[in-house]
Amino acid sequence: MSFLRRIIKIITWLNEQLGKIAGWVALAMVLIVTLDVIMRYLFNLTFVFVQELEWHLFGVLFLLGAGYTLAHDAHVRVDVFYQRLSKRQQAWINLIGVLVFLLPGCFLVVDTSYTFFLNSLHLQEGSPDPGGLPARYVLKFFIPFSFVMVGLQGIALGLRSLLVILGCEEEESK
Repeated sequence: MSFLRRIIKIITWLNEQLGKIAGWVALAMVLIVTLDVIMRYLFNLTFVFVQELEWHLFGVLFLLGAGYTLAHDAHVRVDVFYQRLSKRQQAWINLIGVLVFLLPGCFLVVDTSYTFFLNSLHLQEGSPDPGGLPARYVLKFFIPFSFVMVGLQGIALGLRSLLVILGCEEEESK
């Protein structure tokens, strides 16, 4: 069981690091948007690459933060019944949810978006707009990458739930 706990710890640590990176991305995004607004309203000046950078960072922020959010059990869900269940019953729901919904969903997104990313990389895709950002494939890389990380965090959640079901440990706070 210590092997399973070690796997859980490593996966959660990886998503914690990505969550910290997402925090820095959020800060960069706020600064860039602020600068863009100042430039637009005070100087009547805007740049395509700045606007594209804003939405690129927005996408990266949410994609990197998804696994971190799952690690902290902070995804939105309706838990009217869930919160009233015992830890063991919650663990069963989590385990079944991971196996039936989360992992197959992540697989489908990774499978389709990986090709999407590779095609973009092969074409060296950039912005179609003059003055836009080059290397759009970098943004597209984060789609399969983030869903791999969500899937890994789902595995950690499933393993943690399995340990609770087997009575090997209580659900610990993240």
